[in-house]
Amino acid sequence: MLNLENLVYDLSSVVEQLDADKLFPKQQPLEVELGCGDASFLVDYARRIPDRNFIGVERLLGRIAKLDRKGRRAGLTNLRGVRIESSYFLRYLLPTHSASALHIYFPDPWPKKRHHKYRLINDEFPALARNALVPGGVVYLRTDDADYFAQMTEVFGAAKNFKKAETPAALAELLTDFEKEFTPRGIKTLQTAYQVRMSND
Repeated sequence: MLNLENLVYDLSSVVEQLDADKLFPKQQPLEVELGCGDASFLVDYARRIPDRNFIGVERLLGRIAKLDRKGRRAGLTNLRGVRIESSYFLRYLLPTHSASALHIYFPDPWPKKRHHKYRLINDEFPALARNALVPGGVVYLRTDDADYFAQMTEVFGAAKNFKKAETPAALAELLTDFEKEFTPRGIKTLQTAYQVRMSND
């Protein structure tokens, strides 16, 4: 149900795909941030690019409430939040070939080896991303964990439907809440991007 006074979309079903066109007043290209944290990045991004729609996915109530509060304070009509686990949203709720970009910034690295199976970016992820993205769509990735970054580049490097892409400077300049905390402490952001191959690539 869409309520313009509340930017958090109230899921009527967790087994039916969203109708993305009904989430927003205007139909325009859609970008999704999986794990939007305190939404500082996404609110800033949505403010700068009003001709695109944005969905922030976050399972924690306090964080998704921040998206709602910050987005309404900024008067954004092109931003919505969905409270659910990111991999479930990508696998079951996001319509096929509906997103022009996926943003995954500083996902939980699950640093212990026995926990690597819980990482969002795993061997299955490129296929899920390919299903969600339009032809030519892009996955943007950032992390501070070198081991997780190596896994990200490995799984996408092996994905034949994707090719390496550049992150636009204007996008790279927008900092997440983690980067605002980490950068002054000298913690480096590792970032990369991968684009769905077109039929003529």
